[in-house]
Amino acid sequence: MKTVLITGANRGLGLEFVRQYSAQNWQVLACCRAPGDAAELQKLAQENAAIRLLTLDVTQQADIDALATTLRRQPIDHLLLNAGVLGERCANLGEMTQAGWLEVLNINTVAPALLIQALHSNVAASEEKTIVGISTRVASIGDNGSGGMYSYRASKAALNQILVSAARNLAEQGIKTLAIHPGWVQTDMGGDQATFTPQQSVSGIMAVASAMTTEDSGTFRVFDGSTIPW
Repeated sequence: MKTVLITGANRGLGLEFVRQYSAQNWQVLACCRAPGDAAELQKLAQENAAIRLLTLDVTQQADIDALATTLRRQPIDHLLLNAGVLGERCANLGEMTQAGWLEVLNINTVAPALLIQALHSNVAASEEKTIVGISTRVASIGDNGSGGMYSYRASKAALNQILVSAARNLAEQGIKTLAIHPGWVQTDMGGDQATFTPQQSVSGIMAVASAMTTEDSGTFRVFDGSTIPW
């Protein structure tokens, strides 16, 4: 049985990843800050014994280190770095603060780097050896035509750099990395008017991740497989 670890698994895309991976008979390590308060996630876990709920606050290095200890010797085929924030209160000139910036960077950038550091040996021990970071098209410098979204754009562009560096540093272990844009999705973050359903986005991301070759490692893609300029 293949294994996926999902951060931010209690809602939105994270919850849909849990649904779809478990439906495809993967073992699912579903991580979030308070699993006991995540009613929908709890229901899924009660219906499928292959779903394991794990407590993880990605802003706390102690939680990340504890997770690595708990999962020692557990192969992870897909490490899915999904937890993230939009940073609405730190998006535009005139409203940004140091505290706002640090919150967004801690969740969107620092946490994925620390999770890769903590769990790359687990990924190397697996069959698919794939790390997926949920990025965004607005992280593309070449595609920035409107400005704004300062902290979100910057934090996700930095995430992309982390994934490229990991692709280079972990290549000898056979590990592949992918930065992927999920599309504008109908979630709490994307809103009801978004273009794509979580089901469409997640199924596309899973297909792209499983089809990756070593030559694809360190690339920036859309959930339909197309490439985004850096």
